[in-house]
Amino acid sequence: MIFETHAHYNDAKFDTDREAVLAELPESGVSPVINVGDSIRSTKETLALAGRYSFLYAAIGVHPSEISGLNEETFAWLSQQTGREKVVAMGEIGLDYYWDKESEIQKQQRYWFKRQLALAKEKELPVIIHSRDAAEDTMNIMKEAHAEGISGVIHCYSYSPEMAKEYVNMGYYIGVGGVVTFKNARKLVRTVEEIPLEHILLETDCPYMAPEPHRGSRNDSRNIPYVIAKIAEIKGISPETVEKTTRENAFRLFSRVPR
Repeated sequence: MIFETHAHYNDAKFDTDREAVLAELPESGVSPVINVGDSIRSTKETLALAGRYSFLYAAIGVHPSEISGLNEETFAWLSQQTGREKVVAMGEIGLDYYWDKESEIQKQQRYWFKRQLALAKEKELPVIIHSRDAAEDTMNIMKEAHAEGISGVIHCYSYSPEMAKEYVNMGYYIGVGGVVTFKNARKLVRTVEEIPLEHILLETDCPYMAPEPHRGSRNDSRNIPYVIAKIAEIKGISPETVEKTTRENAFRLFSRVPR
């Protein structure tokens, strides 16, 4: 079975057939699944979904581009949710300078990133990290997180193989999804080639980032075998080894998910 570590089944793109898609996942060899919040609203939706499906678990948190929804009241609410039975991670949290170029907004991103990391430490939860066009600041903050004993995954990894090795040396995992199948994904292919399989997690980020041959269409967890096949090709190993090892990796990181 495939362990899907990053999905967004609460997204509006699934409004027409969400129940049908989710019902098919275990039958298609995908279970468990972590559905990931990226705002206060989507975290509420994620918690509701996790309550309805036995194989689905929740990551709760606020994406850097959604920090306008964070204040002391909503942060206190987020903290309260960490004790819920099916909450297994804080995420996705991090930095995104692609959309937000203003220094004051970036400062606020760093503030709420660190606040959510501190909450993860307090509640003994791993973190799911989003980072775009913010390589240096993310690395510096994650070095501090490592010193605090916070575990996690760098989701949808897009930086250099050298930086990936730094994260791996600190014990972090690298999230690999459909992008690895793209023709222009040379950096990610090199990263997968150079880091140990024991530090790779499978993810879709669905409904986004569908792999070849479905690039541009709505993504879902049933497309992960394409990612597995590409990783197996890059590393010269069997798809079965990729599936089994990444599943064990995910259970190791997300220890609140029962086997």
